[in-house]
Amino acid sequence: MDELKVFLTVARLKSFTKAAAEIGVTPSAISHTVKSLEERLGIRLLARTTRSISTTEAGERLINEVGPLMEQVDDAISRLSELREKPTGVIRLTAADDVIQYLIRPVLPDFLSRYPDIQIEIGIDYGFTDIVDQRFDAGIRPGDVLNNDMIAAKISQNWRQLVVAAPDYFKRYAKPRKPQDLLNHNCINVRYSDTSGLYAWEFEKDAQKFSLKVKGQYIANSTIHQLDAALDGLGIAYIPEYVADGYIKSGKLIAVLTEWCPYFDGYHIYYPHRRQDSPAFMAFLQLLRDRYNNGIR
Repeated sequence: MDELKVFLTVARLKSFTKAAAEIGVTPSAISHTVKSLEERLGIRLLARTTRSISTTEAGERLINEVGPLMEQVDDAISRLSELREKPTGVIRLTAADDVIQYLIRPVLPDFLSRYPDIQIEIGIDYGFTDIVDQRFDAGIRPGDVLNNDMIAAKISQNWRQLVVAAPDYFKRYAKPRKPQDLLNHNCINVRYSDTSGLYAWEFEKDAQKFSLKVKGQYIANSTIHQLDAALDGLGIAYIPEYVADGYIKSGKLIAVLTEWCPYFDGYHIYYPHRRQDSPAFMAFLQLLRDRYNNGIR
């Protein structure tokens, strides 16, 4: 038992019996604990008679100095308990910019309105971030690139990359009929990090599966930049279908070589094993899971 807490309880109730009932132990255990504290401090804290208990001068001084501190400790523990039970605090996520815009951003207004004590901090990154070292709660990446030491939950449908360009571009240049024709086009490349090479475009049809390194005048560092460049007519881009879909339907982009465009594993939210997940993070995780289970891309 906490000796100081026992002493403060006895001093407040002026009774070993009442203190024992409040703490949930025997009166003799309470008496022994107070005596042990007095022996350790080398001074008497309580004056005992057959009828009453009162604090000595030393006991009063200890109450005045330690009592407020113990209350602060109790309050802090109580707040931690609330944190464990109530969704509150900061959720730090890392993901690519297109994932944030098309997968996370649509759910934020409702989620943040529902949980006004939660903050969400986003880190834009295309690499496989060490979320433990960088102190992120979770990351979002395609399922086929995740490490086995992470817990992962699928939160999106499988998706494919599309080859697209603006109508104005195809007015000036013939549409490619096979992937190799792209080698004669102005293609919008992407380099996802300073240390990586240009991303190779992947194609698959029947028994054929290969990657193609294309050339062009414009190199972006994100999917959204590729999209903007394609809309401006700078060339042909290779971007996710969920990014291009709305622009294709509106006629602002034209998709080609669709029969060659492969599907990729859907996005997963991943987080480490053996961690104490906050109610805030678990609420957000459940929202993303529900959205996927309800068939929303």
